[in-house]
Amino acid sequence: MIKIGVLSLQGSVVEHMNSFSRISGVTAFEVKTAQDLDDISGLVLPGGESTTIGKLLKDFGLNAPVITKAKSGMPLWGTCAGMILMAKEISNESCTHLGLMDISVSRNAYGSQLDSFTACACIPAISPKDIHLVFIRAPWIEKAGEAVNILATVNGRMVAAQQENMLATSFHPELTEDLSFHKYFADMCKSYREQY
Repeated sequence: MIKIGVLSLQGSVVEHMNSFSRISGVTAFEVKTAQDLDDISGLVLPGGESTTIGKLLKDFGLNAPVITKAKSGMPLWGTCAGMILMAKEISNESCTHLGLMDISVSRNAYGSQLDSFTACACIPAISPKDIHLVFIRAPWIEKAGEAVNILATVNGRMVAAQQENMLATSFHPELTEDLSFHKYFADMCKSYREQY
């Protein structure tokens, strides 16, 4: 059984938990303390409010332990706000949060809640079928380092990327019925567990 943690401080926690519950051989756990990180093979940073989640990461003493786990190879997946938390640079803010992934992101790049939209894209690394994408006050990737593999673009904007054990999406796979990204991340976690 693959144990995957979902950071449970704020945001779309239940939706991620529900998606993982539909995948055979996967169990999802809520992560609220540093000790919770010891029992998992991967961690999801869900969508929500990046400034709030970033503050809560520090308040709950999770900032440093998450960074340590990710640097040791544990898979980390950030969706929307989670992608902002992972970025080494936020172009329209002066501070960063975890600063793990070699990307520069623009927060709320697509505009307000009213500017939310859906799209479909073919993402060969994830699925042979088109994937339904949901963007809600979404960021996008403005720049990416050489080690970053861009997985998807929508309307010329980079919206999904992977850097070794780190996966980032500016959209919300947990708000659709498509499990492609959750299965892909579960496979990353399985490989990590087998190595360590």
